[in-house]
Amino acid sequence: MSQSIHQHIVVCGTGIAGLSLSLALARRGQQVTLLGPKPVLPDVQPDTYHPRVYAISPASQAFLQSIGIWSLIPAGRLTKIEAMEVHGDRQGKLSLSAWQQALPELAWIVESGEIERALRQAIQVFGLHWIEEKCESWKPGVITTDKGREVRASLHVAADGARSALREAAGIQVDRRPYGVTALVAHLTCDLPHQGTACQWFRPDGVLALLPMPNTQEGHQVSMVWSIKEHLAEALTALPHDELVATLSTRLADATQGRLGALTLRSKLHGFPLTLEQSPMVGERLALVGDAAHRLHPLAGQGLNLGLGDVQCLAETIAARELFREPGDHMVLARYRRARAEPVLAMRLVTDGLQKLFSVEAEPIAWLRNVGMDLVDRLPFIKRQIVSGAVR
Repeated sequence: MSQSIHQHIVVCGTGIAGLSLSLALARRGQQVTLLGPKPVLPDVQPDTYHPRVYAISPASQAFLQSIGIWSLIPAGRLTKIEAMEVHGDRQGKLSLSAWQQALPELAWIVESGEIERALRQAIQVFGLHWIEEKCESWKPGVITTDKGREVRASLHVAADGARSALREAAGIQVDRRPYGVTALVAHLTCDLPHQGTACQWFRPDGVLALLPMPNTQEGHQVSMVWSIKEHLAEALTALPHDELVATLSTRLADATQGRLGALTLRSKLHGFPLTLEQSPMVGERLALVGDAAHRLHPLAGQGLNLGLGDVQCLAETIAARELFREPGDHMVLARYRRARAEPVLAMRLVTDGLQKLFSVEAEPIAWLRNVGMDLVDRLPFIKRQIVSGAVR
């Protein structure tokens, strides 16, 4: 027999988006329930790092601080980005630094697992109700779980990632375009110190980013995100381990021109297919946040920051609603959708535009984009504007 639980807001998804939204709502006095599995988090091990890391902008850091979890992340697992180097596919180069905006840092590199661990601690302190079941079906106001339980709410929120079960159950259409590119992710040991600098190379075979990480007993460490064409990624990941390590080191040395010295694989290599996705953000008594709402090319490293912007906006919109409106009221959801339309579109245009720009191999375009980078690098005012936009 199905069971019913009546709640004001049910958040479906127990990753960073779902946990942070639930906590933000609870801190604003909203009645909220989490729905989804509660995976066991591995114990923290020295010199062992979660494969997925994020560049947390100052705006996202301020939001995480406002919900009380930033201070729960161990300082030894955080790395400041104090400068950025962006290299074109010719000789173009753009250098940005925090001091150009009188900032202590441009961003923080944080492991996904450490953010989740801090959120879980805070969720436990707040004693939020957590139903460890999965969304099986949905109709406005009611989720039916895989165990036959009916979970009723004024508002359901899809915060369950790019393959959102709630979004699919609700029949929400997503504008999806595959890039034909795979993001290869791994941690590397480098000979030279990164000095808090994030480096990025736009190349004919894709976009390579090296992000600063804490040092290990093996030496200096960076995290690699290499977005390359699918067939190249498949060929690389199919290699035996020893051959993979040697081949990757050789290709990275060529790509980076020795910027950080020799680069050696020190973790497993993971691959993620990349797509550009956009949803309508809302439905009837339904809101979407994070990867369930949109996905971007990772070349700007803004995916999680955009998702945390959704979370903060939705929590604030719900808390500021009129007393006579429920959280799932169509007017409340319309306000959320309008508020997120501009930042989501702007980031989509930037990331997709850059990807398209550097995918063109025609000589006039290739020459112009590299000349443009050099020109911007010589204009302090423009660089300040770029830094100002990047930290929001």
